[in-house]
Amino acid sequence: MNSGIKISDLFDFRETIAKDIFAGCEYPWEIIPKIKSFILELGETLSRIDFDHPADDIWIARTANVAPTAYIHGPCIVGQYAEIRHCAFIRGSAVIGEHAVVGNSTELKNVILFNSVQVPHYNYVGDSILGFKAHMGAGSITSNVKSDKSPVTVRINNETAKTGMKKVGAMLGDHVEVGCNSVLNPGTIIGRNSMIYPLSLVRGYVPEDSIFKQGGEIVRKDRK
Repeated sequence: MNSGIKISDLFDFRETIAKDIFAGCEYPWEIIPKIKSFILELGETLSRIDFDHPADDIWIARTANVAPTAYIHGPCIVGQYAEIRHCAFIRGSAVIGEHAVVGNSTELKNVILFNSVQVPHYNYVGDSILGFKAHMGAGSITSNVKSDKSPVTVRINNETAKTGMKKVGAMLGDHVEVGCNSVLNPGTIIGRNSMIYPLSLVRGYVPEDSIFKQGGEIVRKDRK
């Protein structure tokens, strides 16, 4: 695939404890099957001074704020000063970055959230990677399985890449804003600094510095 969209086009690797998982990978969806084993390896290297270790496969920074009603299933790493709010449901294989917010009734599964990501209200994020300061509005979700259960493909600039996987969610670059109640279809990639209008149905690739409007129109942001 000659689309030119690489992992480095989307993410600032300085803003995640999981930066080493990206080594040797060209496209972001290649990371998805590696998350679980990577967490288990990384967790064993974390300081017991800085991280609580309440289960064999869970590491929670001592500065993190985790509500007593939140559910965390391993493997999972919760970073410094992260906030896990009331009734958050972390199903496992999740890296939650520093200062990230996982909100009420939000569900995570097989994800990497870079530092300062916010998924604060009724979000589902599965088999996905959210870059630095990405934000998903209330009720917005990543759909990670096609309705016919066939392997997910990724469309970029009229080219199609075969992932070979049945579960691939969305890849959100740094500073992406997703409007409330939007659905990101399997294999969606949103470039850095782009914005998705509320109530959008997004499929394929949204270039960086763009606005995805209702009806699928994509326009460039005005630079001021």
